[in-house]
Amino acid sequence: MSAETNLPTDPEAKVTDATVDVNGESEEFTLAPDVEPFDLSPENPADAETAADTPVDLQATVSALTQDIEALKAQLEDRTNQYMRIAADFENFRKRTQKEKEQQEQQIKCTTLKELLPVVDNFERARSQIKPQTDAEMNIHKSYQSVYKQLVESLKRIGVSPMRSEGKPFDPNLHEAVMRESTTEHPEGTVLEELVRGYLLGERVLRHAMVKVAAAPEPDAASSEEASN
Repeated sequence: MSAETNLPTDPEAKVTDATVDVNGESEEFTLAPDVEPFDLSPENPADAETAADTPVDLQATVSALTQDIEALKAQLEDRTNQYMRIAADFENFRKRTQKEKEQQEQQIKCTTLKELLPVVDNFERARSQIKPQTDAEMNIHKSYQSVYKQLVESLKRIGVSPMRSEGKPFDPNLHEAVMRESTTEHPEGTVLEELVRGYLLGERVLRHAMVKVAAAPEPDAASSEEASN
């Protein structure tokens, strides 16, 4: 048995096809093409440049990135401080507005209640001066006293309270002295009598009390002469 193979005589030629003579018959077959060697060079030229970077270039890149990070941190801190200032200003504005609103409401309430106080004064004068004699007069007296009681209870619910000034030291923040009386029975500056009752709205003076205040007795003429001698 003999087999003859027809191969190219050129040693650099690529063998792709060959003929083999087997038992006097020729057969052709195709050889697999040569496999190309792996190309290890980077596909992107920029990658090649990056791969060729020196340690000095990498250090410069890290330094630049660090500076960018520090700049962003500074910007974030600045924005945070701005936000905190705006938030504080808004909170102060809110509190100031709320306080002004409460003061305005309190002022309106005081103005309205002051108009009612003379009505209360008249009820109290009638209560102290009128002495009913007959059953009919007693019925009338009870009727307006019932109205007076309802009015006083309404004022209490709002926060209005009467002052109790008699026997206490004179306080210009609460009292208005309209009379002075010389006496040795009370210390000077003591409130002897409350002529017109004062009222408070919470801790705020709604109306000052008009009072008579004790004064030190004046020395008589004889005592003055003896003191001068």
